[in-house]
Amino acid sequence: MQSPKPRRKAGPTTNGLDSAEKLDELLISSAICNGEDLGPFVRKTFGTGKPETLLHHLKLFSRSKESEIEEVCKAHYQDFIHAVNDLKSLLSDVESLKSALSDSNSKLQSVAAPLLSSLDSLVEAGTVSKNVDLAIGAVKHCVRVAEIASRANRHLQGGRFYMALKCVELIESELLEKTPSSTLKRMIEKRIPEIRGYVKRRVSKELGDWLVEIRVVCRNLGQLAIGEASSSRQREEEVRIKQKEAECVYTLNEEDIDGDEYESSDDDDAFDLTPLYRAYHIHQTLSLQDSFKQYYFDNRELQLKSDSEIAGFFIVEDRVLRTGGGLISKVEVEFLWDLAVTNMCAVLEDQFSRMQTANHLLLIKDYVSLLGVSLRRYGYTVDPLLEVLSKHRDKYHELLLSDCRKQMAEALSADKFEQMLMKKEYEYSMNVLSFQLQTSDIVPAFPYIAPFSTTVPDCCRIVRSFIEDSVSFMSHGGQLDFYDVVKKYLDRLLGEVLDEALLKLISSSVHVVSQAMQVAANMSVFERACDFFFRHAAQLSGVPLRMAERGRRHFPLTKSQNAAEETLSGLLKKKIDGFMILVENVNWTSDDVPQGGNEYMNEVINYLETLVSTAQQILPAKVLKRVLRDVLAHISERIIGTLCGDLVKRLSMAAIKGLDVDIQLLDSFTEQLTSLLTEKEANEMKTAFVEIRQMINLLLSSHPEKFLNPVIRERSYHALDNRKVATVSEKLRDPSDSIFGTFGARGSRQNPKNKSLDTLIKRLRDVS
Repeated sequence: MQSPKPRRKAGPTTNGLDSAEKLDELLISSAICNGEDLGPFVRKTFGTGKPETLLHHLKLFSRSKESEIEEVCKAHYQDFIHAVNDLKSLLSDVESLKSALSDSNSKLQSVAAPLLSSLDSLVEAGTVSKNVDLAIGAVKHCVRVAEIASRANRHLQGGRFYMALKCVELIESELLEKTPSSTLKRMIEKRIPEIRGYVKRRVSKELGDWLVEIRVVCRNLGQLAIGEASSSRQREEEVRIKQKEAECVYTLNEEDIDGDEYESSDDDDAFDLTPLYRAYHIHQTLSLQDSFKQYYFDNRELQLKSDSEIAGFFIVEDRVLRTGGGLISKVEVEFLWDLAVTNMCAVLEDQFSRMQTANHLLLIKDYVSLLGVSLRRYGYTVDPLLEVLSKHRDKYHELLLSDCRKQMAEALSADKFEQMLMKKEYEYSMNVLSFQLQTSDIVPAFPYIAPFSTTVPDCCRIVRSFIEDSVSFMSHGGQLDFYDVVKKYLDRLLGEVLDEALLKLISSSVHVVSQAMQVAANMSVFERACDFFFRHAAQLSGVPLRMAERGRRHFPLTKSQNAAEETLSGLLKKKIDGFMILVENVNWTSDDVPQGGNEYMNEVINYLETLVSTAQQILPAKVLKRVLRDVLAHISERIIGTLCGDLVKRLSMAAIKGLDVDIQLLDSFTEQLTSLLTEKEANEMKTAFVEIRQMINLLLSSHPEKFLNPVIRERSYHALDNRKVATVSEKLRDPSDSIFGTFGARGSRQNPKNKSLDTLIKRLRDVS
């Protein structure tokens, strides 16, 4: 039970005190009665040195509470008695529980003692292991610091100062603070400044040695000048690519006239001629300027003969000529230049005659042309160098064609005759858009299966590289219009190299229909690629596209295209021949007309339908039309050959009507091609089997002798041959109505149609 909450009571009143003390006593009494915090009053009371009042009030409060306590005790006495009794019974239970717990504790102690001992051992072992791990980690850290320090020493010994400094930086920034060994740390801290000082002294010495070498200065100047010329040329080529139609090409003659790109060049500030001019001035003071001039000229001539860097050499000489105060004359500079040009031309002639790689010729040509661009702005004549380059134009292109022939052979040999799969947009851009092979401006969904195999983009890359290399060799060489030369060798690349490689591939590697179909599809894509090649060549050559289109010729890969289609047709004909063997099962003398057509024709139609569904995925409609027409013509020829051959001895009218059903199936098949071909093209497709159609129409007609009428023959039977008509007609004629058959039936009347056939056969034999 809870004791009732005591009510707040007012504290006792006080008499005989002043008002301040009375107020304090009231506040203390009120706080005690209300159970508030007495800390402030206690501190204040003891601070004033008068705790009696507080003690008095506390005693009064305690006496006032005694009566309340007594009342509460009386109220809860019975409950307390019951609680005491419960506690006594509980004490007995506690004693029993204590005894049980003591026994359990004894058992637990006996069982847990070995486990605790093992646990202590485990904890001790874990502590030792942790300490060992920490020690190993510290050792590894120190070993790593030592290894990097050793590496820095090796770099220093080998003169690789940059690498040594990087090692020192690594130690200082990442490892030094974490190094547990104070000795190693102090040693490293001491050595780092020494290493940096050593490197600084060595580099300073080498820099000083380099600065005194005039050849190094000339080499740097030459590289700088050629680099500026190369950058300028690259910028001009980028501008020319962005301009769809350029009226002229930037050549060497144009690059060196204005020279706007070079006017801001700092070549004159790249070297210091103060020591030379100081020495020249001293010799002038000593009246020895003539001997010094000759000495300078002789030494520069020796350097020219021994040094391979020409550009930097003559940049320095141009500066000396302009600012040297007569140290060297223009005639002497021209003499040195003529000497250098003569030597360069001789070296170029010798090197070009030895080289058997197109890239090497192109590299040398580019370097020589850049050298000319760099030096012509200083007034040096470079025409002899350009003439040497032009003389070896044909050799370069022959080597380039040879390289392309090898590359194309490798690309074609790696082809698996499978449609190319492109999973990402960049692959589509790299293999389709970059050669303008797309048939639509809409980017397809990915993954995208192209109608061509990997051969097409691989060969396109080779041709594009050939065009760019050819243009690179022809440009910047003093020749303004070189598109005709580039086009000439491009025609050779396509008409000789690529066409021959494709012909070889078709003849040696194409053995099944799927391979032939893929090659034929590739050839159709090559038609679009060739258009791109000539446009690309014109664009790089600076020729307007309209002029390039004017000079276009026929498709340069016609031979390989025809071979691909002929190979595909030949393989399809072989497949058709396999189904045409079933023609042996036809009953040519049957009296019943096969309603659904003969078995062989159904097999052929099924195969053709499967072929079309597959071919339309990759073959253009015009190619598929040509191939199908050839195959249908072959079917017609096989049927005619069967009718005229020894396999068919006799023919019944029912068999002819069965053939008519077969041709109707072919008609139906061609009519289903309107989704791929126009109605006109589908009708033209039927001309492939016009011979067998006219033969059947003639045999089914009531008056076959009308074939002899020239007008009717030209209109309805122009595709038929006299001998074939006579042979088939004789097999169709009823033997009972033949000349010998009439002896046995004198009174019978001859069939009018057989009579007409007899007349036709006789007249055709007379004509033959």
